[in-house]
Amino acid sequence: MELYKIFHIEAAHLLPKVPENHKCRRLHGHSFEIKVTVSGTVDDNLGWVMDFAEISRLSVPVMDQLDHYYLNEIPGLENPTSENLAIWIWQRLKPALPCLASIEIAETCNSGCKYTGQ
Repeated sequence: MELYKIFHIEAAHLLPKVPENHKCRRLHGHSFEIKVTVSGTVDDNLGWVMDFAEISRLSVPVMDQLDHYYLNEIPGLENPTSENLAIWIWQRLKPALPCLASIEIAETCNSGCKYTGQ
């Protein structure tokens, strides 16, 4: 079984490694949607994999490190592509959330990525 929580952050960034004339080389912002998915078996007694509140409790401090910040200034996000952002979040959540299955980043309503830790 998989379940997920969706978080929203606002953040600015630029992509320093793309060509000078690329639009993402200029400073801009996104309303990022971040989906944290966990997987596991349904507990026979409780009837759930885990409490959604527990996913939030573990995820919100990580999201707070990103929300309303300039991502390029955060250590490890000097090149803050969606892919690198997903990996960055994974590395911070996985130790406390071993059932983490994926991190999905949507930087627009029709563009994003999914990271499964592999």
